[in-house]
Amino acid sequence: MNMRTVFRRYLLPGFVFQSVVIAGGYGTGRELVEFFLSEGPLAGLYGIAVTTVIWSAVSMVTFELARMWGAYDYRRFFQGLLGRGWWLFEVCYVGLLLIVLAVVAAASGSILEQTFGLSYWIGVGAVMLAVGALVFGGNNAIERFFTVWSFVLYALYLALFLWCFQRFGPLISANLTAEPAGTRWLWAGLSYAGYNLAVIPPVLATLRLHESRKQTFIAGALTGPIAMIPGLLFFLATVGQYPSIVEATVPADVLLRLLGSRVFQIAFQVVLFGTLVETGAGLIHAFNERLSGYRSDAGTELPRWVRPAAAVALLALGTFISRFGLIDLIARGYGTLTIGFIVIYVVPVLTLGVWKLRRPAQPNDPPIPTQ
Repeated sequence: MNMRTVFRRYLLPGFVFQSVVIAGGYGTGRELVEFFLSEGPLAGLYGIAVTTVIWSAVSMVTFELARMWGAYDYRRFFQGLLGRGWWLFEVCYVGLLLIVLAVVAAASGSILEQTFGLSYWIGVGAVMLAVGALVFGGNNAIERFFTVWSFVLYALYLALFLWCFQRFGPLISANLTAEPAGTRWLWAGLSYAGYNLAVIPPVLATLRLHESRKQTFIAGALTGPIAMIPGLLFFLATVGQYPSIVEATVPADVLLRLLGSRVFQIAFQVVLFGTLVETGAGLIHAFNERLSGYRSDAGTELPRWVRPAAAVALLALGTFISRFGLIDLIARGYGTLTIGFIVIYVVPVLTLGVWKLRRPAQPNDPPIPTQ
């Protein structure tokens, strides 16, 4: 295998998952504060470890089932996992899609307003136009953009962490052990992992090159760390400002103002804007792939006008919902859907899904697709 094939098989699924997971709250730090730092620095660190392990375990099983079934969109995958109950995932997924698009819009509006003094609605309109343009570019454009932007993101988050550690290292070290961990970190890690795993559909389209269980298991095991390392770096940077940063709408802005570099602040916000575009584009693209898969099963192609029409409709709804604000969207919207995704995806894939992997092949099982 050449290096490009190795990358696409083992690393691309993790980078695509990370690109969509980062969303509005991950990139701004709001999700990390809401789910982890609010429980205390040490508890938050334990919760992040739980999330990483769950992401890897669920990804390993999901990737192998998708390879076995040739299920590269979420409708086919959940038909294989849940049978007639597959539509339960779609209901929750569309709900999450609209909330995440709203978070993306709200975060973009806040970024351009606070960083450049522009109108909130200019930021909302700009990110929605960028998301729509990337969706129209199709699979290749999305994969290329996700890969390049992920490396840029890693470099920037590493720079942010090193700079914060150099400035606030003693505070970070002291705050990490200032409070006992307690037990709430286990639920924090499980709940954060549960609803974020709902964005696995965009990753399914990247699995077509996998030819063996070994390949899917390696790619799945790497997905958790690839997706969480930037979040861990950002979390550690925020620990130095605990507990005051817990109340910040955009924790990233707090850190950037403390560092005092206008150039770095602008660079960070430009990269963050790109991550918001990634998230919105990935989720909408997965929904369009589901529509395309349905028409393919019926022996017809999806009309060209459907993809842009679906994107415009979803973007419009997300923009409308964004009026409720970033903190309320993350605290209420995500919390409402968390239980649903744990019940209809995380638990079934780690129980029923593992059983389907271990049992002998049955005559009526879908064939493993040829590559």
